[in-house]
Amino acid sequence: MHEWALAEAVVSTILKIAEEEELKTIVEVKIKVGELQQINQEIFEFALSQLQLPILKNAKFSFETVKAKLKCKVCEYQWSFDAENLGEDVSEAIHFIPEIAHTYLKCPKCGSPDFEIPVGRGVWLESIKGAK
Repeated sequence: MHEWALAEAVVSTILKIAEEEELKTIVEVKIKVGELQQINQEIFEFALSQLQLPILKNAKFSFETVKAKLKCKVCEYQWSFDAENLGEDVSEAIHFIPEIAHTYLKCPKCGSPDFEIPVGRGVWLESIKGAK
């Protein structure tokens, strides 16, 4: 499951930032998750809890889902991502490889598969609080 790989990447990034900022302990981590990632938050949180090192022992993790917005490069129409109207196979494919969305999704106005995803893709650390 890619939730485990994402959790490992998040922990790795936290450790890098902690080292750069000379933090001895992390107390709070805010994570934003793009809707297009379709992450199973329960698995993601469990993976993070299993990967915690001593520096993360007392860290509080919070999560925010960022709704995905898509914009057609042909007609400039903007629309929201709607995973519920996708078939299970399509949803699963996008879950593992979000870049493949262009294969399955088309602009609802003009039918073009040429669109950008300005918001709602990826996983990133919004903030980290720690102590020296």
